[in-house]
Amino acid sequence: QVQLVESGGGLVQPGGSLRLSCAASGSIFSTQPMGWYRQAPGKRREWVAFITTGGSATYADSVKGRFTSSRDNAPNTLYLQMNNLKPEDTAVYYCNKVPATLADYWGQGTQVTVSS
Repeated sequence: QVQLVESGGGLVQPGGSLRLSCAASGSIFSTQPMGWYRQAPGKRREWVAFITTGGSATYADSVKGRFTSSRDNAPNTLYLQMNNLKPEDTAVYYCNKVPATLADYWGQGTQVTVSS
């Protein structure tokens, strides 16, 4: 049974940092690349970063140089370190396998709000 539980979001000022965590069930985490996605109000869900089972990460241009993703295989946890946050980073952040569609199971996400 797939379980994805995101945490770590909050309200932060521009230029601040947050670290998101995602606890994932073993069946999805250990065998597939995992990624972070986000959805801002009125916008489509977009991919932010993905990380292979070996730990190699790739980032969307909008977050490159500011966000860093990592994974800990014991326990099955995915992380997203977000630095130099901007108002346009405001969104609900989700983790999931890569690729994932809206028809797949999704967790509840964690809200990130960047505002002064």
